[in-house]
Amino acid sequence: MDRILGFAASLARRIGWAAATLAVTTTVAWADRPREWQLGFQDGVTPTFHQLNELHNWLLVIITLITVFVLGLLVYVCVRFRASRNPVPSKTTHHTWLEVTWTVVPVLILVLIAIPSFQLLYYADRAVDPDMTVKVQAHQWYWSYEYLDQQVAFDSNIIPEADLKDGQLRLLEVDNRLVVPVGKKVQVLITSSDVMHSFFMPSFGVQLYSTPGRTNETWFQVDKAGVYYGQCNQICGLNHAYMPIVVEAMEPAAYEAWLVEAKTKFAMDDGAASPRLAALASR
Repeated sequence: MDRILGFAASLARRIGWAAATLAVTTTVAWADRPREWQLGFQDGVTPTFHQLNELHNWLLVIITLITVFVLGLLVYVCVRFRASRNPVPSKTTHHTWLEVTWTVVPVLILVLIAIPSFQLLYYADRAVDPDMTVKVQAHQWYWSYEYLDQQVAFDSNIIPEADLKDGQLRLLEVDNRLVVPVGKKVQVLITSSDVMHSFFMPSFGVQLYSTPGRTNETWFQVDKAGVYYGQCNQICGLNHAYMPIVVEAMEPAAYEAWLVEAKTKFAMDDGAASPRLAALASR
């Protein structure tokens, strides 16, 4: 009885926390981040993520059918060919049609998977007619953002746990967020100043490696205003877990107001990039 009561109390606490979390998230701006006991993807807010989710669901159907078929086949073989029913085992070692079938069918399955996979890879690879371009440079262990069309550049560092304010997330909050307008196609050029890093935004369906001496490209278009959290998930050194990415998507009018302030606060000297970015661009 004590065990049952303890379980009931624990369940009530979890329900209470869930209700409190729901109440908070409905009163503040939309934000997506990793959550305790989370199953599945974070809620997606870009066209790329929606296509990625559709591919995931399609693969889940295929995997389920394969699993059920193999399980049924194993059960059938165990029952049909058990020792009590087959005291003298068959000497058959080859069967032409069976050999052809279990070679052709997996190939056809792989083709069914490959077609949407390649379509998604090419769709997410490069931005077509982007509305703006942001250059992202990774460092050990922080990010630099440069708005190539606006002559704005700044660094983004994690906020130490001791300096966090109420409502800020431990290990995920930064001093300067990457701000983008809602509904605009953002071209992202990613590189690194030292070692390999990874620009990973789960809600965007975006993960791309930053490689020294090379510029990789991806894009996203955020369809819902809010704050979105990601991280470098490449083991890039001692503090690789302390490279969070925070993207804040604003409505166009709010973004324009932020941009006016940013051009003063983060203006590039004499219209030139910071020394680190300039060195990279000259390579």
